[in-house]
Amino acid sequence: MEQVQLGISAGLYAKRAGLNVQIFYKGKSEIEKAEKIDNYYGFQDGISGEALYKTGIEQAKNLGIDVIEKEIVNIEMNEKCFIVKSSGETFETTAIIIATGNKRITPNIEGIKEFEGKGISYCAICDGFFYKNKNVVVIGNGQFALNEAEDLNNVAGSVKILTNGKEKLNSNKFQIDTRKINKILGTDKVEYIEFEDGEKLKVDGVFIADGIAGGINFARKIGIITDDKNILVNEDMETNIKGIYACGNITGGLLQISKSVYEGSKAGLQVAKYIKNRKEGI
Repeated sequence: MEQVQLGISAGLYAKRAGLNVQIFYKGKSEIEKAEKIDNYYGFQDGISGEALYKTGIEQAKNLGIDVIEKEIVNIEMNEKCFIVKSSGETFETTAIIIATGNKRITPNIEGIKEFEGKGISYCAICDGFFYKNKNVVVIGNGQFALNEAEDLNNVAGSVKILTNGKEKLNSNKFQIDTRKINKILGTDKVEYIEFEDGEKLKVDGVFIADGIAGGINFARKIGIITDDKNILVNEDMETNIKGIYACGNITGGLLQISKSVYEGSKAGLQVAKYIKNRKEGI
């Protein structure tokens, strides 16, 4: 799972070890946005981020790796395997490498920072229980927002999706409000959403699910240990859950391509070792 460059680094090593590999990505990679990269080995005149990005994808495809442009919205696990869910499809796998980077999209709405942990949450699975039979909203405009709303629908009294002025979502299940949000109000905790037209909506909780689900979102849902914004891994890039690895910016430290590519290659090798040992019953 993306960011593509380090996801491909992991995939190349896993594929060469004989594994079936799929790399999922959605949206524009951070590396693709770089106008020029001149501190990465092997390019005497530097290289654009877009060129490096596209070359890596073609390299993976030429090796027989499935590179799939599809948004992943959830990861679940059972006794036999992990279940990776996208919009409309599910995939079963023995091991996962999370290589999504650690960027979390926070809408520029007054009150969000002030009320984080006081009614503002970023994880429905983690915090939904605290809003049992209460009225909550999800701020977002994509499959990620719909998935969070589904999780909350099991416990909350009511769930609405606020797109904050963006295009309306297609959903027959949830009430969707497309009005632009002005601010989030409250005293000690969240109490109201105020729209630009001046109308206020009384709420008990607000869940932020803007953009595409990131690595931290997946991690928290299935119990992977994190600090504030990074997934914690051991020296083999393995999380506290056997079979799930993480690499690159999502693990913190030096935020450079060289570090990400190294960690990706190490994660790929360790996944190959993990699956081999699993097959041999070790």
